[in-house]
Amino acid sequence: MLPALSALKRILKPAALVLGLSGLTLGAGPVSAQGTLTGAQKSEVEKIIKDYLLKNPAVLRDALINMQQHSEAEEKAKRAEAVTALAPKLHNSKYQVVLGNPNGKIQLVEFFDYNCGYCRRAMGDLEKLILKNPDLRVVLKEFPVLGAPSKEAAIVASALHNQFDGKKYWEFHRRLMSTRGRVSKAQALAAAKASGADMQKLNEDMDSRDVYAGLTEVSEIASTLNMTGTPSYVLGPDVVIGAVGFANLQNRIDNIRKCGKGSCNGTQAKP
Repeated sequence: MLPALSALKRILKPAALVLGLSGLTLGAGPVSAQGTLTGAQKSEVEKIIKDYLLKNPAVLRDALINMQQHSEAEEKAKRAEAVTALAPKLHNSKYQVVLGNPNGKIQLVEFFDYNCGYCRRAMGDLEKLILKNPDLRVVLKEFPVLGAPSKEAAIVASALHNQFDGKKYWEFHRRLMSTRGRVSKAQALAAAKASGADMQKLNEDMDSRDVYAGLTEVSEIASTLNMTGTPSYVLGPDVVIGAVGFANLQNRIDNIRKCGKGSCNGTQAKP
């Protein structure tokens, strides 16, 4: 009820004004020379329009679709502006791990949670993307949104940044993402040990200010970009929410090569 009535009111007001300026004579009396309507005339106009919309619901449906598309376009534009402003923290933060080609021209940033089932299923997509695209630079951002166990695992993983480079960290990341059941500190430490971490150093680094500063930075970035869950991606200028699959991400990468955007929409390809 609420979305429809809200849209209806937004349609009625300008429509009533247009009718008021048209010089029509309504049942409640003639329209004034200034083109204004009396209260009774406004009510009559609104009733006419409402009756029309009730008899022709497709008009209201089309209006709602148009409003939704406009809202989505505005949100996309705001996110694109935020991505540009946040570029240094998104792509070159000292708290992140880089996979793939560290000098790659195309940048994919993934926000993930070790307890996110969709993130685990998306691991294969990420691996395929790295293998297929030698110019792809992947940045991982720990974004623990699924409770205390996720935050514990993220603290271990963040501390491990001090020991492992991209290739070694990828081994740890895959191992922990493949863990069955709930992941917390214990599982993260076990995965780190199995990957060859210096456990004494790891335990020391887990108390580092940088670990908590890094997680706070990621949380602030996600909030600014209005990310509500994991996995979420920043690919070129676009924010992509959800496990959209390999084909979707690869198509966006191909488009970025052509026109600099995830969707070219007939625009001229980049030279």
